[in-house]
Amino acid sequence: MILNTFDAAIFDMDGTIMDSLGIWERIDYEFLENKRGIKVPEDYVHNIAAMSFSEIANYTKNRFGLVDTPEELMQEWTDMAIHEYSHNVLMKPFVKEFIEYLKTNGKKIVLCTSSPEYFFKPALKNNGIYDLFDGFANTCEAGEGKNSVKVYLLAAQKAGVSPEKCLVFEDVITAAQTAKKAGMLVCGVYDERSRQYTSALKETCDMYIESFSKLLEDE
Repeated sequence: MILNTFDAAIFDMDGTIMDSLGIWERIDYEFLENKRGIKVPEDYVHNIAAMSFSEIANYTKNRFGLVDTPEELMQEWTDMAIHEYSHNVLMKPFVKEFIEYLKTNGKKIVLCTSSPEYFFKPALKNNGIYDLFDGFANTCEAGEGKNSVKVYLLAAQKAGVSPEKCLVFEDVITAAQTAKKAGMLVCGVYDERSRQYTSALKETCDMYIESFSKLLEDE
């Protein structure tokens, strides 16, 4: 059974335990189309999915030839998003029940996210699960995005567990591939906004779920 395969559960936030990716799509649309008159390219969201905040800023500036500095872009996005994360981001079904189940069975719980603390902390608090986590690792602290193993190794360190005893939950194929490179078990999680990569995610991951209810049923 799943509980016999790992000692720490490492959860991505956006699109995995939080139904928040739609917020970033709205921000992307508002930022590019409404404010700058640039149509959002079809591959933009996918290309930035595993990047850190600063990497996204540099990528966006260079791709669209913007005059803004990366720091100005990050501040603008922060101002647009912080209210959403503080009030409107909702947890996916059965996430809290599953995390509570893991805690009851002695598993360490760590968040591994590209979102900075001022996004993830209020979102977790508003959904009543912040205190269930034993640690938090983000790409800002690691210094690289989820195309690098650094943030996953940092998450394992926060859990006090070796990488091979960690089970990572991810909805993005690039991030899942990186977690595998870090030597971790990976569970792919369905998200509507990345559904076109479902087949690749299933091929990459050790297991795949469409809902956290599946894991509760299996146990």
